Amino acid sequence: MLQKAFLQYFNNFKGFSREIWILTLITFINRAGTMVLPFLSKYLKEDLNFSYGQVGWIMVSFGCGSMLGSWLGGKLSDSIGFYRVMIFSLLTSGLMFFGLQHIHTFEAFIVAIFLIMVIADMFRPAMFVSLAAYAKPENRTRALTLVRLAINLGFTAGPALGGLIIMNMGYKGLFWVDGTTCILAIVIFWATVKEKEKSKYQDVKHPGEILTASVFKDIPFWIFLATCLISGIIFFQLFTTLPLYHKEQFNMSEYKTGLLLSFNGLMIFFMEMPLVSYIERHHFNKVKVVTAGTFIMSLCMFMLLFNKWESILWIMMFSMTFGEMFAFPFSNSFAMSRAPKGHEGRYMAIFTMSYSLAHILSAKTGFTIIEFFGGYQTNWIIMGILGLIGTLLGILVFILVRYEDKTFKNVFFIVLAKFNKLILPSFTKQRLDPIKGKKWQKAIIAWRYYVTARALEDTEKRKI
Repeated sequence: MLQKAFLQYFNNFKGFSREIWILTLITFINRAGTMVLPFLSKYLKEDLNFSYGQVGWIMVSFGCGSMLGSWLGGKLSDSIGFYRVMIFSLLTSGLMFFGLQHIHTFEAFIVAIFLIMVIADMFRPAMFVSLAAYAKPENRTRALTLVRLAINLGFTAGPALGGLIIMNMGYKGLFWVDGTTCILAIVIFWATVKEKEKSKYQDVKHPGEILTASVFKDIPFWIFLATCLISGIIFFQLFTTLPLYHKEQFNMSEYKTGLLLSFNGLMIFFMEMPLVSYIERHHFNKVKVVTAGTFIMSLCMFMLLFNKWESILWIMMFSMTFGEMFAFPFSNSFAMSRAPKGHEGRYMAIFTMSYSLAHILSAKTGFTIIEFFGGYQTNWIIMGILGLIGTLLGILVFILVRYEDKTFKNVFFIVLAKFNKLILPSFTKQRLDPIKGKKWQKAIIAWRYYVTARALEDTEKRKI
């Protein structure tokens, strides 16, 4: 029985090209060495003695640099190729991390972190495009999941080791490790993977679900980005406000904070690939899965209102991990599926920019709420409500994609008809004689008839 379970688990990892495995390896090396980000807010607050407001502005600068870098990375990937962008990004950002430890003033740190993130986050859209180039279309979601597993396996070791480095070497040790692993990862990539401008998998019969010619006219995609933005804002609380909350509310050490983040990575390593494979085998709708993940994240924020019991942090992290496993792999896959051939870099640039913007808003909004209201509880309530809004937007995206061949007017009345069905009584089922009905009953019948007729106008009839 146990042997069968292991075989089923490892079967999920079959079918990937050599290049995908190398990309996974360098992602693991880079992420395992990413120790600055999880402890950045603590470093700024405790080592450099910056105020909450200053920490918030530095996180804003971090996010702005990330947004610009994501856009440049996508544009350059479409023009000069993802390969050169990836090499330039990791090599240069690794060198820049060495110098960041020598900056101690607020103004200089804002500029430095902005420039580093412009260079560092050029890597992300280029990496997503490389996955599309080296993975078969039917394997792309699993390839994205494999890379996410490497990211989270790196997080399993990285934060815990980072906590130990801080305790023994201080925060400066983190900058040396972060820079070194960036350079090591890209040297391995350069030595083992040759430049490839065009994928042999992009000219097959079904390269993806090409639905629109321009990213700026893709309305469902932009609403979907709003859902991603909200899920990102909630998720990044794990790295901005929560580490300080651990210390101030429960007096947790850096090591225990690292272990909590490592628990998240360990769960994803063992559970995400089987979960993604199961969802794909059963053909669950991607937008529905992402929406469910956003809803779970929303509930996790409300869990933090129980602030007298330290174990709630572990329960919250357990639940948040499931939300993450639902939301993030399939949001990547859906975004890539919307991109016409030749526009993958632009789509993935804007997609990654949504998470960069989430990082800005997550940090600045969270710290501002905490500072203004004098506590963390209001922040958790606002984040939870935001998650519910993201859930509703996800439902809207599902409806728009399902009826994408129809006009906006048709979609509006289809949604309105479904809303009528949900909240208004059906007098047809009650066998009410319209002639004998009361005025308010006749009004409802007339309203439902009008909406249903408009929903079916110029379309094939559907069951509403």
